[in-house]
Amino acid sequence: MRIVRFVHNDEPTYGVVEGELGEIVDGRADTSGLEIAVLDSDPFFSPAQSTGDRLTYDDVRLLAPIIPRSKIVCVGRNFADHAAELGNDVPVSPLTFFKPNTAVIGPGDPIRIPAISEHVSYEAELGVVIGRVAKQVSAEQAYDTVLGYLAGNDVTLRDIQDTDKQWSRAKGFDTSCPLGPWIETDFDPEAVAIRSWVDGEQRQDGTTEDFIFDIPTLIEHITETITLLPGDVILTGTPAGVGKIEAGQHVSVAIEGLGLLENPVMDA
Repeated sequence: MRIVRFVHNDEPTYGVVEGELGEIVDGRADTSGLEIAVLDSDPFFSPAQSTGDRLTYDDVRLLAPIIPRSKIVCVGRNFADHAAELGNDVPVSPLTFFKPNTAVIGPGDPIRIPAISEHVSYEAELGVVIGRVAKQVSAEQAYDTVLGYLAGNDVTLRDIQDTDKQWSRAKGFDTSCPLGPWIETDFDPEAVAIRSWVDGEQRQDGTTEDFIFDIPTLIEHITETITLLPGDVILTGTPAGVGKIEAGQHVSVAIEGLGLLENPVMDA
């Protein structure tokens, strides 16, 4: 099931995406074959039923499919090629950090570049949405805690990351966490492509096969010390090909089977 969140009758509303997404070419996709079956409530925290209304996907304003109630846990350097391109060693255990929920934006929302930074970078990532309280979860039981998956972009102030020597400002600034376009609850995250484009030019082309630490390992590692709550999101790392973006450009992120997440870039 593809769960989407959008504006309907001036209110945030949930629905289920139906139909077939067209081929993604140069960071664009044909969405004319998609419809939304409108739901009567938030399906994450209460039973939801169809209202019977159906909308054309292209006619609605999409929102981030979920705003985490507490946190986004991100994983750094989870691809060896990405660690190497930035001159870093491969970590011996998962390297994690947080983004606040105030960083989250949805499809079509602008990534706004803070005036303090002169080098902002995109990072296409697979996001894992947690569906139940998870504490001290073993790798063998990890997938039982997952609600679904989405595309994410770990936007980074690369110069601030270098000067601060820790990552909270560089990766937690407002608009630094585009999520979307929907959450897919029936999805196999093994060996799926992770790609990004800037202004239609492809920049990243990786696969989850190349994770250093797979999703069960990440969930086990995080929940050893941190409780994950329903609606929390784990961003699992980015492949090589990250680079600078500037105001006026357009960034697209695609996770194979999870649609296309697109955001313009603007000055703050």
